[in-house]
Amino acid sequence: MKRLFVAIKIHPSPELLQVYYSLKKDLALEKIRWVEENNFHLTLKFLGNTHTSLIAKIDRTLKNVSLNTPSFEMHFHDAGIFGSRYAPRVIWLGIENNKQLNEFADNVLNELDQIGFLRDRQNFVPHLTIGRIKHIHNKKHLKNVIDKHKGNPIHRETVNEFYLYESILKREGPVYKVLKVYSLA
Repeated sequence: MKRLFVAIKIHPSPELLQVYYSLKKDLALEKIRWVEENNFHLTLKFLGNTHTSLIAKIDRTLKNVSLNTPSFEMHFHDAGIFGSRYAPRVIWLGIENNKQLNEFADNVLNELDQIGFLRDRQNFVPHLTIGRIKHIHNKKHLKNVIDKHKGNPIHRETVNEFYLYESILKREGPVYKVLKVYSLA
């Protein structure tokens, strides 16, 4: 069994890193597990614990998706949290509404659904998770820090490929191992 997910790797620009380090600095007194910048990715589908015998089927499915998808661009422009303001769980950077990304993600989800990896009930919400909140002492301060980055252009990413990753959980944090790379048409 391997713990798998499908994702777009994010190659952080200096502007994205500036926002990331600004958030880390401004929230240094809070208990947040920050995602390492070399692990930045936009998850398309979390497959979970998957028997290794299914990897070839997943590979064929994702290759077919890649052949029918042209390259496209994403624009990151926002910061926010998932969870309520009383119990925030995740700090994220958002992506402008993008028809090409939404169609691509929908295609990935539909094709994986056809081979037994059922779609989630929630709609696809494209975002880059940059921090997982363990505990916040000052929720008002968190809101103010996040609000500083709302609506600001943060990063532009050209998507030419996507990946099948294995997530290996370690005490220090997850290690993401690339199993397959899929170039877009």
